[in-house]
Amino acid sequence: MTSMTRTTVGVTGGVDTHGHSHHAAVIDHLGRQLGDREFPASPVGYRALVEWLQGHGGVERVGAEGTGTYGAGLARQLREAGILIVEVDRPDRRARRAHGKSDPLDAYSAARAALSGLPRLCRSYATAGSR
Repeated sequence: MTSMTRTTVGVTGGVDTHGHSHHAAVIDHLGRQLGDREFPASPVGYRALVEWLQGHGGVERVGAEGTGTYGAGLARQLREAGILIVEVDRPDRRARRAHGKSDPLDAYSAARAALSGLPRLCRSYATAGSR
């Protein structure tokens, strides 16, 4: 008889931050889109965003733009939830011109960048062992 071991695969989030709202997206370990949604940029919205991400599975990391500005409150909430935060750059301007500005596309782009492992950890939010 063959035994099957179940492995848990986490998800990666991405957030396009703004002054009044944040648009979040979540992808699986292969980069497949699982969903996106907009949340208010407020403590209640940050908590709802984190809960929504966690509803898709174990969150391995979240890529976000502006973690020191528009995304600072969200970054604190993610840190308190024990989620790794990575600062990602804005999407390439040529790509944005070709496809137009879109909060969902920017959020998915942030998630893919975080999944790639190329962005840097947010120094102020990294744990001592991950610097």
